[in-house]
Amino acid sequence: MVEWTATERTHIEAIWSKIDIDVCGPLALQRCLIVYPWTQRYFGSFGDLSTDAAIVGNPKVANHGVVALTGLRTALDHMDDIKATYATLSVLHSEKLHVDPDNFRLLCDCLTIVVAGKMGKTLRPEMQAAWQKYLSAVVSALGRQYH
Repeated sequence: MVEWTATERTHIEAIWSKIDIDVCGPLALQRCLIVYPWTQRYFGSFGDLSTDAAIVGNPKVANHGVVALTGLRTALDHMDDIKATYATLSVLHSEKLHVDPDNFRLLCDCLTIVVAGKMGKTLRPEMQAAWQKYLSAVVSALGRQYH
């Protein structure tokens, strides 16, 4: 179980209050698929992902970005039991979808870049530290079934 200070919780909530899931979710997944093209192999049913423009214009990519970020947001309401919250998703991604667990970290890194771009100087280092801790806890929980 991850221990959270009141200040960390406040920082994480503040960051989430600035995130528009319908905007940031697609941007984060698009960035991930473009920057780390090997992650595209899990999205073969999404159609054309052959160019940056195709990825950015792909409605299935945008929709899945929203789904992924909505799932990530779930942890905010379950910060004291993140591992249990993501147990089912961990099994799905490891046993059925066979997703490389490092891809969760890559997507979260891309999300951090998107969030930093949206928040600018208001994303102070101590806020980012709490955010990174939050994302690391989620990535660990999603990868738990792999261990």
